[in-house]
Amino acid sequence: MEEKKLDINSIIGFVLIFGILAYMLWQNQPTTEELEAQEKAKQEQVEAEQRAKTQEQEQTKVVTSEDLEIGAVGDSLHQIALNNKYGSLAYAFSVTKDSEEETLVETDLLALKFSTKGGYLSEVRLKDFVDFRDEPIYLVKDNNASFNINFGTTDSRIRNTKDLPFQSTVTKNGEITVVSMKLKVSESKFLEYRYELKEGDYMMDFTVRSQGLSDVINGSHEINLDWKHKGYRHAKSISYENRYTDIHYEYEDGKDDYTGMRDADETLSDVAWIGYKQHFFSAILLTDTPFKTATITSKNLVEDEAIDTVYTKDFASKIPLELKGGEVSYNMNWYYGPSEFRTLNAYGRNLDEMVPLGWGIFGWINRYLFMPLFTFLGGMMPYGIAIVVMTILVKICLSFVQYKQFLSQAKMKILKPELDAIREKYKDNKMKAQQETMALQNKAGASPLAGCLPALIQLPVFYALFQFFPSAFDLRQESFLWAEDLSSYDTVANLPFNIPFYGDHVSLFPLLASIAIFFYMRLTTGQNMQTQPQQEGMPDMGKMMKYMMYFSPIMMLFFFNNYASGLSLYYFISNLISIGIILVIKNYILDEDKIHAQIQENKKKPKKQSKFQARMKDMMEQAEKQKQAQQKRKK
Repeated sequence: MEEKKLDINSIIGFVLIFGILAYMLWQNQPTTEELEAQEKAKQEQVEAEQRAKTQEQEQTKVVTSEDLEIGAVGDSLHQIALNNKYGSLAYAFSVTKDSEEETLVETDLLALKFSTKGGYLSEVRLKDFVDFRDEPIYLVKDNNASFNINFGTTDSRIRNTKDLPFQSTVTKNGEITVVSMKLKVSESKFLEYRYELKEGDYMMDFTVRSQGLSDVINGSHEINLDWKHKGYRHAKSISYENRYTDIHYEYEDGKDDYTGMRDADETLSDVAWIGYKQHFFSAILLTDTPFKTATITSKNLVEDEAIDTVYTKDFASKIPLELKGGEVSYNMNWYYGPSEFRTLNAYGRNLDEMVPLGWGIFGWINRYLFMPLFTFLGGMMPYGIAIVVMTILVKICLSFVQYKQFLSQAKMKILKPELDAIREKYKDNKMKAQQETMALQNKAGASPLAGCLPALIQLPVFYALFQFFPSAFDLRQESFLWAEDLSSYDTVANLPFNIPFYGDHVSLFPLLASIAIFFYMRLTTGQNMQTQPQQEGMPDMGKMMKYMMYFSPIMMLFFFNNYASGLSLYYFISNLISIGIILVIKNYILDEDKIHAQIQENKKKPKKQSKFQARMKDMMEQAEKQKQAQQKRKK
């Protein structure tokens, strides 16, 4: 194979090409005059930009009382590292966007943005939480909330602070990070929003005050604070989340109230705080000086629950402010954080009323029994297991009630032949039949009320737990078996269509709970149907109970399909245990022969009537006499 070599012609060609390129580059090199012109143009451009920046900054320093407007606050990026007592850093920096500047401040719990346009919080992110899509929890973002004070000026104009630019400063005062937003007329005349943040705290101090504006603000014109907020959707079930999304408020005297699910438009007086609750997260405005009046509105934004949506409800509050010596001065607080009982209760300002644990005795049961018990169990085991264990403990404590209830039913079953004989004997005299029935039941110690009272004892516990599980923040995003989130519904199958009142999915825990309820009612209702007499002219109680035996599980299935799986888990376990207790009582504890013998013994003994029973007997005897007298007059 011949070896290739570089010949003389190739070398000459490369030299010529290099020479041509060098000549072209030398020809395109700028002259000394051109270089000087370019340098001069660059210098002029830098000087022009500097003059524009200086002029812009000078415009922000002085604002006449005539227009109360200030310009933009430059276009630079500032960052400050603030030490705190935990050894970490709270970061604050500001970024200019067009003519609006945002100041960012972070603590260990909150990431906040303060807008110089309006001076209010333009973004609030809770750093420790994510939503059902694993996206960050934002309570304020993309203009879903606004804070505005509108007032009249002495030259008869109306100003809104949300449209005016503020100057921001971030400082460190001991362990407190201070964000000051000032709307300046001059260095000594301004309106200030002052925010004070602490590490490990969802509550920040918030002060609104004016200085030297008594000759600018028209005191005869009403000054209003407008706070608007659209609640973001954070949960998988929008219908379930919306059920617990509403406005809560407390009066100066400590009495609290809320709007509930409905749309609302209310005027309040002497208000200590107003809270916008989004089921598991809340935004609350508190004041040291109660607002004399406040108008609150709530509007549902979910038109179709089958369609994915961004917002739940639209909240608004309009609060007139009072001048003190011609100036505005209010010490307030903002709370942006979880609607968690322990967190809210720690502030000692009745904020725990935001958590709907129930009124009266139901709330007391939840506060002092179920919450401590569940917290204790949840600290030792997974929350799904904690629900099962708590359910077992509750059912064991109430087992004596079920025993009394079933014992009463057993006695009524044994007496049924005698009761039927009495009704047949006095079928033409209903009053006498009732008297003899009551006398027999009294002697035997088998009153129908004895079976009703134990059931009534269980109602407070039943309703308290119905309120407890939807409010249990600890269940949020906790998994158990196939349920990914015990605070939301569990899904085992998605449907290609939407069933009204049911949804587009199948939840397994409500299905299991419905089956358990059916068998429980079959055991208890079957016993009741055997003991309930059929009164002439009265509805057939046997048929009604039979309908309820089928209707209740179906209602449970539809009602709880979009509810928290933790609540359905409780009802499933609760009814399983109830079935077990009834079977044990029926097969191993109650002996019908012994009960029958005891009834016969009781019938032989003289039974002293209570005052109520004696009064009822007298009333029935008088009614019987009146009836006989009327029959004689007719004859």
